[in-house]
Amino acid sequence: MRMRLLPFAVLCLLSLAATAQEQRPLRFSVTEGWAMPMIRIEDGRATSGILYDLQTRLAEKVGRRAELLVMPRLRVQRLLARGEIDVRCYVNPSWLSEPHHQYTWSQPFMVQRDLIVGRHDEADISLAQLPGERLGTVLGFSYPHLDALFASGQVQREDARTQELVLEKLEAGRYRYAVSNELTLAWFNRDLPEEKRLRALAELSADALSCLVRDAPDVPTQALLRALVQMKEDGELDAILSRYR
Repeated sequence: MRMRLLPFAVLCLLSLAATAQEQRPLRFSVTEGWAMPMIRIEDGRATSGILYDLQTRLAEKVGRRAELLVMPRLRVQRLLARGEIDVRCYVNPSWLSEPHHQYTWSQPFMVQRDLIVGRHDEADISLAQLPGERLGTVLGFSYPHLDALFASGQVQREDARTQELVLEKLEAGRYRYAVSNELTLAWFNRDLPEEKRLRALAELSADALSCLVRDAPDVPTQALLRALVQMKEDGELDAILSRYR
Protein backbone atom coordinates (compact mmCIF):
# COMPACT_ATOMS: atom_id res chain seq x y z
CA MET A 1 0.00 0.00 0.00
CA ARG A 2 2.80 2.41 0.95
CA MET A 3 4.61 1.72 -2.35
CA ARG A 4 1.44 2.51 -4.33
CA LEU A 5 1.02 5.84 -2.50
CA LEU A 6 4.59 6.96 -3.20
CA PRO A 7 4.17 7.66 -6.94
CA PHE A 8 0.98 9.60 -6.16
CA ALA A 9 2.81 11.76 -3.60
CA VAL A 10 5.61 12.44 -6.09
CA LEU A 11 3.06 13.47 -8.72
CA CYS A 12 1.45 15.88 -6.25
CA LEU A 13 4.80 17.49 -5.47
CA LEU A 14 5.64 17.81 -9.15
CA SER A 15 2.24 19.35 -9.82
CA LEU A 16 2.73 21.92 -7.06
CA ALA A 17 6.19 22.79 -8.39
CA ALA A 18 4.83 23.21 -11.91
CA THR A 19 2.03 25.46 -10.63
CA ALA A 20 4.56 27.66 -8.82
CA GLN A 21 6.65 27.96 -11.96
CA GLU A 22 3.58 28.94 -14.00
CA GLN A 23 2.61 31.80 -11.67
CA ARG A 24 2.94 35.08 -13.48
CA PRO A 25 5.53 37.63 -12.33
CA LEU A 26 4.47 40.32 -9.88
CA ARG A 27 4.13 43.68 -11.62
CA PHE A 28 6.07 46.46 -9.86
CA SER A 29 5.80 50.03 -11.14
CA VAL A 30 8.98 52.03 -11.77
CA THR A 31 8.61 55.76 -12.37
CA GLU A 32 10.90 56.83 -15.21
CA GLY A 33 11.68 60.13 -13.47
CA TRP A 34 13.58 58.37 -10.67
CA ALA A 35 17.38 58.50 -10.69
CA MET A 36 20.23 56.73 -8.98
CA PRO A 37 20.72 55.61 -6.32
CA MET A 38 16.99 54.82 -6.33
CA ILE A 39 17.10 53.11 -9.72
CA ARG A 40 19.12 52.96 -12.93
CA ILE A 41 17.13 52.79 -16.17
CA GLU A 42 18.91 51.69 -19.34
CA ASP A 43 17.12 51.32 -22.69
CA GLY A 44 13.79 51.53 -20.90
CA ARG A 45 14.65 48.77 -18.39
CA ALA A 46 15.41 48.98 -14.68
CA THR A 47 18.84 47.42 -14.10
CA SER A 48 20.07 48.34 -10.60
CA GLY A 49 19.58 50.62 -7.61
CA ILE A 50 17.91 50.62 -4.21
CA LEU A 51 14.38 50.01 -5.54
CA TYR A 52 15.58 47.43 -8.05
CA ASP A 53 17.20 45.44 -5.24
CA LEU A 54 14.26 45.93 -2.88
CA GLN A 55 11.58 44.88 -5.35
CA THR A 56 13.37 41.90 -6.86
CA ARG A 57 14.19 40.63 -3.36
CA LEU A 58 10.61 41.18 -2.17
CA ALA A 59 9.26 39.08 -5.04
CA GLU A 60 11.89 36.42 -4.43
CA LYS A 61 10.84 36.11 -0.78
CA VAL A 62 7.29 35.15 -1.81
CA GLY A 63 8.44 32.75 -4.51
CA ARG A 64 7.66 34.93 -7.52
CA ARG A 65 9.59 36.89 -10.14
CA ALA A 66 9.47 40.68 -10.31
CA GLU A 67 8.44 42.40 -13.53
CA LEU A 68 9.61 46.02 -13.26
CA LEU A 69 7.40 48.19 -15.46
CA VAL A 70 9.10 51.50 -16.34
CA MET A 71 6.64 54.26 -17.19
CA PRO A 72 5.79 57.95 -16.59
CA ARG A 73 4.32 58.74 -13.20
CA LEU A 74 0.94 59.79 -14.63
CA ARG A 75 0.61 56.42 -16.37
CA VAL A 76 1.42 54.70 -13.06
CA GLN A 77 -1.57 56.53 -11.56
CA ARG A 78 -3.87 55.35 -14.36
CA LEU A 79 -2.76 51.71 -14.07
CA LEU A 80 -3.19 51.81 -10.30
CA ALA A 81 -6.75 53.00 -10.76
CA ARG A 82 -7.40 50.02 -13.07
CA GLY A 83 -5.66 47.52 -10.77
CA GLU A 84 -3.02 46.69 -13.40
CA ILE A 85 -0.05 47.12 -11.05
CA ASP A 86 0.51 44.62 -8.25
CA VAL A 87 3.00 46.57 -6.14
CA ARG A 88 4.04 50.20 -6.06
CA CYS A 89 6.88 50.95 -3.66
CA TYR A 90 8.46 54.21 -2.56
CA VAL A 91 5.26 56.20 -2.14
CA ASN A 92 3.59 58.36 0.50
CA PRO A 93 -0.21 58.80 0.77
CA SER A 94 0.09 62.58 0.35
CA TRP A 95 1.62 62.06 -3.12
CA LEU A 96 -1.53 60.41 -4.48
CA SER A 97 -4.35 62.40 -6.02
CA GLU A 98 -6.97 59.74 -5.21
CA PRO A 99 -7.41 56.79 -2.83
CA HIS A 100 -6.86 53.28 -4.17
CA HIS A 101 -9.26 51.06 -2.25
CA GLN A 102 -8.17 47.85 -3.97
CA TYR A 103 -4.67 48.28 -2.49
CA THR A 104 -3.26 47.77 1.01
CA TRP A 105 -0.53 49.98 2.49
CA SER A 106 2.59 48.35 3.91
CA GLN A 107 4.39 49.64 6.98
CA PRO A 108 6.83 52.47 6.13
CA PHE A 109 10.30 51.14 5.30
CA MET A 110 12.33 54.35 4.96
CA VAL A 111 12.13 58.15 5.10
CA GLN A 112 12.78 60.44 2.15
CA ARG A 113 14.05 63.95 2.86
CA ASP A 114 13.22 66.39 0.07
CA LEU A 115 15.49 69.42 -0.10
CA ILE A 116 15.72 72.78 -1.79
CA VAL A 117 19.11 72.58 -3.51
CA GLY A 118 21.44 75.20 -4.96
CA ARG A 119 24.97 75.50 -6.23
CA HIS A 120 27.88 75.49 -3.79
CA ASP A 121 27.98 79.29 -3.42
CA GLU A 122 24.27 79.78 -2.66
CA ALA A 123 23.20 80.79 0.86
CA ASP A 124 20.62 78.91 2.90
CA ILE A 125 17.04 79.99 2.19
CA SER A 126 13.50 79.54 3.46
CA LEU A 127 10.28 78.94 1.52
CA ALA A 128 9.35 82.59 2.12
CA GLN A 129 12.27 83.59 -0.11
CA LEU A 130 11.20 81.47 -3.10
CA PRO A 131 8.45 83.69 -4.64
CA GLY A 132 9.66 85.08 -7.95
CA GLU A 133 12.02 82.16 -8.57
CA ARG A 134 11.94 79.26 -11.02
CA LEU A 135 12.35 75.90 -9.31
CA GLY A 136 13.78 72.78 -10.93
CA THR A 137 11.28 69.92 -10.60
CA VAL A 138 10.63 66.49 -12.10
CA LEU A 139 7.89 66.21 -14.72
CA GLY A 140 4.78 64.65 -13.20
CA PHE A 141 6.11 64.63 -9.64
CA SER A 142 3.93 65.93 -6.82
CA TYR A 143 5.32 68.41 -4.28
CA PRO A 144 2.50 68.92 -1.73
CA HIS A 145 4.50 71.43 0.35
CA LEU A 146 4.92 73.67 -2.70
CA ASP A 147 1.45 73.33 -4.25
CA ALA A 148 0.20 76.67 -2.93
CA LEU A 149 3.22 78.53 -4.34
CA PHE A 150 2.87 76.81 -7.73
CA ALA A 151 -0.91 77.34 -7.87
CA SER A 152 -0.60 81.05 -7.10
CA GLY A 153 2.13 81.53 -9.68
CA GLN A 154 4.54 82.86 -7.06
CA VAL A 155 7.00 80.09 -7.98
CA GLN A 156 7.37 78.64 -11.47
CA ARG A 157 8.04 74.94 -12.03
CA GLU A 158 10.87 74.16 -14.42
CA ASP A 159 10.23 70.50 -15.23
CA ALA A 160 12.81 68.01 -16.46
CA ARG A 161 12.18 64.37 -17.35
CA THR A 162 14.28 62.86 -14.53
CA GLN A 163 15.67 63.89 -11.17
CA GLU A 164 19.21 63.61 -12.54
CA LEU A 165 18.40 66.04 -15.37
CA VAL A 166 16.97 68.49 -12.83
CA LEU A 167 20.30 68.54 -11.00
CA GLU A 168 22.32 68.74 -14.21
CA LYS A 169 20.36 71.84 -15.25
CA LEU A 170 20.93 73.36 -11.81
CA GLU A 171 24.67 72.70 -12.06
CA ALA A 172 24.67 74.33 -15.51
CA GLY A 173 23.03 77.48 -14.12
CA ARG A 174 19.63 77.13 -15.82
CA TYR A 175 18.00 78.15 -12.52
CA ARG A 176 19.16 78.95 -8.99
CA TYR A 177 17.13 76.39 -7.06
CA ALA A 178 15.79 72.88 -7.50
CA VAL A 179 14.10 70.14 -5.47
CA SER A 180 15.93 66.86 -4.86
CA ASN A 181 15.78 64.07 -2.36
CA GLU A 182 18.78 63.66 -0.10
CA LEU A 183 19.98 60.32 -1.51
CA THR A 184 19.95 61.49 -5.13
CA LEU A 185 21.78 64.69 -4.21
CA ALA A 186 24.53 62.70 -2.47
CA TRP A 187 24.81 60.34 -5.46
CA PHE A 188 25.02 63.26 -7.92
CA ASN A 189 27.77 64.93 -5.85
CA ARG A 190 29.89 61.84 -5.29
CA ASP A 191 32.28 62.37 -8.24
CA LEU A 192 32.24 66.18 -8.31
CA PRO A 193 35.08 68.25 -6.85
CA GLU A 194 34.25 70.01 -3.59
CA GLU A 195 33.91 73.43 -5.21
CA LYS A 196 31.29 72.20 -7.73
CA ARG A 197 29.05 70.15 -5.49
CA LEU A 198 25.43 71.14 -5.09
CA ARG A 199 24.29 71.78 -1.54
CA ALA A 200 21.09 71.53 0.48
CA LEU A 201 19.76 75.01 1.29
CA ALA A 202 16.58 74.02 3.15
CA GLU A 203 14.59 70.92 4.05
CA LEU A 204 11.24 70.83 2.30
CA SER A 205 9.77 67.65 3.81
CA ALA A 206 10.56 64.30 5.39
CA ASP A 207 8.10 61.65 4.20
CA ALA A 208 7.68 58.07 5.42
CA LEU A 209 7.68 55.77 2.38
CA SER A 210 5.69 52.57 1.99
CA CYS A 211 4.51 50.11 -0.65
CA LEU A 212 1.01 49.77 -2.06
CA VAL A 213 0.10 46.10 -2.59
CA ARG A 214 -2.94 45.05 -4.62
CA ASP A 215 -5.36 43.05 -2.50
CA ALA A 216 -6.56 40.36 -4.91
CA PRO A 217 -6.61 36.53 -5.10
CA ASP A 218 -3.80 36.43 -7.68
CA VAL A 219 -1.42 38.49 -5.49
CA PRO A 220 0.19 37.12 -2.27
CA THR A 221 -0.75 40.35 -0.50
CA GLN A 222 -0.22 39.39 3.13
CA ALA A 223 2.95 37.43 2.33
CA LEU A 224 4.41 40.52 0.63
CA LEU A 225 3.51 42.75 3.57
CA ARG A 226 5.10 40.28 6.01
CA ALA A 227 8.20 39.93 3.81
CA LEU A 228 8.77 43.69 3.83
CA VAL A 229 8.49 43.80 7.64
CA GLN A 230 10.92 40.86 7.87
CA MET A 231 13.40 42.57 5.53
CA LYS A 232 13.35 45.65 7.75
CA GLU A 233 13.67 43.69 11.00
CA ASP A 234 16.45 41.43 9.65
CA GLY A 235 18.53 44.37 8.43
CA GLU A 236 18.14 43.51 4.73
CA LEU A 237 16.77 46.95 3.92
CA ASP A 238 19.64 48.68 5.71
CA ALA A 239 22.09 46.48 3.81
CA ILE A 240 20.51 47.49 0.49
CA LEU A 241 20.69 51.18 1.40
CA SER A 242 24.30 50.92 2.54
CA ARG A 243 25.34 49.51 -0.85
CA TYR A 244 24.43 52.80 -2.50
CA ARG A 245 25.71 55.33 0.01
